[in-house]
Amino acid sequence: MVSQDFRRQLEGYGLTTAEILYRLPDHPGLLQTYVWQDYDLAPEFPVLARFLAFWRRELAGPLHSVTVAHSRLIKPSEFRPVDGVFRLH
Repeated sequence: MVSQDFRRQLEGYGLTTAEILYRLPDHPGLLQTYVWQDYDLAPEFPVLARFLAFWRRELAGPLHSVTVAHSRLIKPSEFRPVDGVFRLH
């Protein structure tokens, strides 16, 4: 049995981390940090977009900024040309 996360990686999803800065409802001069992490598709980030839509709709703390980092965990291998062949006896 293959995990759902592994299947998503094979479909092109990568690990996405978002640092969300938001203002506290009672103290709008203060910023709080929330770190969100899930598998998502770059560059559209539909999973993150749904989460941010939920945040705006349901939570009282208004968003200040979102910083996103993304990495595909399963990717094609890298090939490097060989400059020469060395034989050892």
